[in-house]
Amino acid sequence: MTSLPPPAAELSADEARRIALRAQGFLGAADRRAGVRGVLRHLGAVQLDTISVLARSHELIPYARLGAVGRKAVEDAYWSGGHSFEYWSHAACILPVEEWPHFAFRRRAYRSRPHWNHELPDGAYEQVIKQLRAEGPLTATDLGGAKNKGEWWDWSASKVAVERALMYGEVVCTERRGWKRVYDLAERAIPDAVLHDDLDDAECLRRLVRLAGQSLGVGTRADMADYHRLKGEQFDAVVADSGLVPVTVQGWSKPAWADPEALATEPRGRHRTTLLSPFDSLVWERARTERIFGFTHRLEAYVPKPKRIHGYFAMPLLSGGRLIGRVDPAREGRTLVAKQVSLDSPKAVRPMAQALLEAAEWVGCDSVRVERAGSPQEAAALTSALAT
Repeated sequence: MTSLPPPAAELSADEARRIALRAQGFLGAADRRAGVRGVLRHLGAVQLDTISVLARSHELIPYARLGAVGRKAVEDAYWSGGHSFEYWSHAACILPVEEWPHFAFRRRAYRSRPHWNHELPDGAYEQVIKQLRAEGPLTATDLGGAKNKGEWWDWSASKVAVERALMYGEVVCTERRGWKRVYDLAERAIPDAVLHDDLDDAECLRRLVRLAGQSLGVGTRADMADYHRLKGEQFDAVVADSGLVPVTVQGWSKPAWADPEALATEPRGRHRTTLLSPFDSLVWERARTERIFGFTHRLEAYVPKPKRIHGYFAMPLLSGGRLIGRVDPAREGRTLVAKQVSLDSPKAVRPMAQALLEAAEWVGCDSVRVERAGSPQEAAALTSALAT
């Protein structure tokens, strides 16, 4: 294994935590003038997911950082004016359109394995491209329907074809309409200045590693690689030329790297109290979340109900720069229901009440009801705090 250069700095665990919070937009004043698009550029990627409880995850991401941004304004900021596109990053993510060239390495990788687990009838791919050219933008339904008559994963030929074209970069998802992808030709949807695959793999990877460093502030090899779902060896190949600097963090057992700009000034400012989407990039990587916050985060939506500990869509509570509890929410008419609340200590009661009331107002609810908490006393304390 290649020896690492000497660390540029030694950070305490607390410094690393605050650097991470600032890098993710949770420490210091939010840049409200830059708005949702500023959040997207700052994070580099916003994950999409089908689950909608209070709101969909990509709406919860700017809300957690900026406060009660209008939900239509969030969608317009993402999808209008050609500012972003959807592609495979950490998962299915909204990405700033200027990063299109830096995913050329992934598009090439997809093209190198053309069957992609689905066979296509002759001419199906070409027919989809022809139809998009003549009629686009279109959904899979517009293209002839997304499914055959089998199980849910039994995609139609047109759906397989358009998804393959999306992965190859010939087609791009320009928005979600009723949660359906809207497809258009990349040549029409992506600005000419960035519509190219000219960058070699190394240049793409250097950029994505540097972006991960800026978005995380400080992290290990696994943290940085996970951000855009790179392989560890891809990170290794470019980190020395990425602009990130090696650091040591007290209590971390593995080497770390940091964005040099994150080390230039002390991370300080106002902390946000908010509920986080389980798909928030602050808590993407479970081992990192446990290392930085001492908080075990696991999405239980796909866990059988009897085995769930914290609930279907348990949202972590961030307050004072720490993760101090979680709540599994639901909506019943104009009531936000805290189906299950888990708090780390009695001190978390008031921040949880604050976060629930703010979230309720944002989604158009005018009351909050606590259904279950860690104990009857905890439920009573939270109900009291919600009323004052």
